[in-house]
Amino acid sequence: MKIVFLESSAPDVAWFRFYHQSVFPEGSRRAGLQFKALQATLAANPYAGHPSDTGRAMREITIPRTPFPLIYRVTPLQIEVLRLWDKRRGGTF
Repeated sequence: MKIVFLESSAPDVAWFRFYHQSVFPEGSRRAGLQFKALQATLAANPYAGHPSDTGRAMREITIPRTPFPLIYRVTPLQIEVLRLWDKRRGGTF
């Protein structure tokens, strides 16, 4: 299934990249590979993540070894990525 990153996820993806390139460069390569692997898993298994605790029709799946869950919803035609949330921010997405 096709994965589409919505505009709402753009700042999050930029932060993920900045964090791993500038703040935690030693983990950058691995985080990038895990992010790509997670997308492949999700494309093959759209319901691999668990339902969000927010009560809304969203799901989440965490990139392994990172504090970044991918927040998404499944539509009949595609997987829409809403956020790439940094859990350390606290609060809700």
